[in-house]
Amino acid sequence: MERKLSILMVAAEAHPLAKVGGLADVMGALPQALREQGHDVRLALPYYKSMRDKVGSPEKVRGAELFDIALGDTTYPARAWKTRLPNSKVEVYLIESSDFFDRDGIYVDGATGEPYQDDADRFTFFSRAVLRLVKLTGFDPNIIHCHDHQTGFIPAWVKYPPTSAGLPGGLRTVFTIHNLAYQGDHPREMAYKAGFGEEMLKSGADIELNGRVNMMKAGIAAADTITAVSPTYAKEIQTPEFGHGLEEVLRARSSDLVGILNGADYGVWNPEHDGFIACKFSSRKPHGKQKCKWDLLERLNLNLSPDAPLVGIVSRLVAQKGFDILSDAFDRLMELGLGFVILGLGEKRYHEVLTEAAVRFPGRVSLNLAFDEQLAHQIEAGCDMFLMPSRYEPCGLNQMYSMKYGTIPIVRATGGLADTVIDHEKGDESTGFVFTEYSADALFSAVERAGKVFDDKDAWTGMVRRAMAQDFSWDRAAATYTDVYVETLKKGGADR
Repeated sequence: MERKLSILMVAAEAHPLAKVGGLADVMGALPQALREQGHDVRLALPYYKSMRDKVGSPEKVRGAELFDIALGDTTYPARAWKTRLPNSKVEVYLIESSDFFDRDGIYVDGATGEPYQDDADRFTFFSRAVLRLVKLTGFDPNIIHCHDHQTGFIPAWVKYPPTSAGLPGGLRTVFTIHNLAYQGDHPREMAYKAGFGEEMLKSGADIELNGRVNMMKAGIAAADTITAVSPTYAKEIQTPEFGHGLEEVLRARSSDLVGILNGADYGVWNPEHDGFIACKFSSRKPHGKQKCKWDLLERLNLNLSPDAPLVGIVSRLVAQKGFDILSDAFDRLMELGLGFVILGLGEKRYHEVLTEAAVRFPGRVSLNLAFDEQLAHQIEAGCDMFLMPSRYEPCGLNQMYSMKYGTIPIVRATGGLADTVIDHEKGDESTGFVFTEYSADALFSAVERAGKVFDDKDAWTGMVRRAMAQDFSWDRAAATYTDVYVETLKKGGADR
């Protein structure tokens, strides 16, 4: 019989309670998949102001109704509540703080458009409160699974005394890297606020990088096991090109680093029961996809012929996602007779470039500078192709969603994109179009190849069917995480 584990997940966001990026999608799905495999999985989140309408009436956590958390010489009150992830049995602990989370934004101040300047304090407070919660409630997890730099101090606190005092004996930590580019890099005084001694600031110590405190490094250096969100990304981040200054730290821990491909939440992203789209469809009954395309063209006032390819993009509009090479190739792409639907927010320069493109190509380019869940589903269902020309992509989820909707992905061979999309040149195995060189020319050539295959209806239909048959469900990923947890518990001579 498989061992049933007790796991505490800790993250800064989780769909549908709080979402900014792909981390939220993972945290909304992975805990549920693990619970369905019989594990006791609980999730800890900050209790953001924006979540109040989504959690209903949470319960107070007995023993943790009100407690204090110290950051350096200042003490802040915390309250713990509990609820459940919507439509699941996963219990969620919410850490409330009027000082840190009673704000309209999650990471960014909506009034200024700038990140909150006290994020180090905010997430150090949250992480310390989570460990206090474990001590106060007597909850005895086997594993604390931390996600991204916001939670990076937790493995270090668990590893070293005196902060480990009072925690369950043999407690082990797993730290997942979702995006290494965001590291939580802060001045040295943050170590004092976080309760670390001078020895932790010595050159090469677990929390120190280039004379500063680095929360991502803390998680990588101190966790019992590190995971990255795709096998290819786990290899890439050990190189100077993708390591963002942490490649040597990661290489030193390569034996403890595992790449696990994220899953797709088919409970949310599935054209057979998607309530956001004009007509439900499946690989067995594919005709509804054409109706979704007509609906999308009409909604966005596009004059594109239904027989011309429609390319979708749902993304942060930033250089990492390839918008520099897309901008360089855009006019040439439009010469191919296709149309674009773009949804997202990001850097001002790309807002301006894409706005100008929409003006130059009226009726063929729809730019939607917003976060719109409903439109995202309609783009997946109504487009013929989905473009992801990322400079780097730790895992990527939209290419998985796209395949389920019969929308053929065009991607650069990096991270999870390389692990999930099979290029057209592979013949009867192919599910999309892949290019390797990070350049406008390579991007253009891949889209041009896709357009030629699109004109061959039999070949295109075959690729669509193969794409829709792919299974990236979370069951697979959850089973792999279970194996990682079991192996993690054996480390250090403690198998709880």
